[in-house]
Amino acid sequence: MATCYRHPSRETGVSCSNCGRPICTDCMTTTPVGMRCPECSKQRTKVVRMHELAKIPRVTYALIAINVVAFLTEQGQFSLFSSEIHGKVIDEGVLFREAIGHGNDQYWRLITSGFLHENFIHIGFNMYLLYLLGLMLEPAIGSVRFAVIYFTALLVGSFGVVFVTASPSLGASGAIFGLMGAAVVELRARGLSIQQSGIGGLIVINLILSFTLANISVGAHIGGLIGGFLAGYAIRAADQRKVPALGLIACVLLSAAAVLGAIAVSGATGSGFA
Repeated sequence: MATCYRHPSRETGVSCSNCGRPICTDCMTTTPVGMRCPECSKQRTKVVRMHELAKIPRVTYALIAINVVAFLTEQGQFSLFSSEIHGKVIDEGVLFREAIGHGNDQYWRLITSGFLHENFIHIGFNMYLLYLLGLMLEPAIGSVRFAVIYFTALLVGSFGVVFVTASPSLGASGAIFGLMGAAVVELRARGLSIQQSGIGGLIVINLILSFTLANISVGAHIGGLIGGFLAGYAIRAADQRKVPALGLIACVLLSAAAVLGAIAVSGATGSGFA
């Protein structure tokens, strides 16, 4: 295994995304275009070449834009904290169990609910986390894999919603928790510390908030975290075996299982679900 160019006694599997030199955890600087060595991270201006465009987190920016546009089109009176928002966009997009089952078959809610938010605090916090995680994860794994993980986690989080509660749910937090789970997989695969990266603390803090604050969808958060972790693990394992298509296929199967599970739970009658 290669050793850090600044610390020859330390083995590492990570290289600077700019110059290619191997770097250890003490020499890594996270940037929007991957890990950089100390020298390259100090460069303030850099010409972006065509082959480097893939490192720009385009999917992250697109997801943020979609969420913001969806929020702006929600009808009703916006406020910083109010959760009493109604209107056609909210009413037709929010996820709740009876809308999926009981003959309603409104399956689009499994996805649309992940792009709707209650208020400015809600969307602001979620988009901030999406931005941070996207800048770290998308350049590292690629835009296609990032998008697949995001939507897989969203659907597994939606399954968690209908499995845990009959109450309405909306927000991108399930998918964002999934990105945290995928980040854990990627960090471990690269030999990086989960705690030093800040991801470990971020997960713990958000889990604590999930179980202590009111009006938080625990099912979406736990489901999304599990879905993102499994999706990230499947993609990483497939890449290591040099059959990347299998990782994407596994994510599709996981997403399909989440949708079918949500339909089964929503359509169950006389069950003991809340």
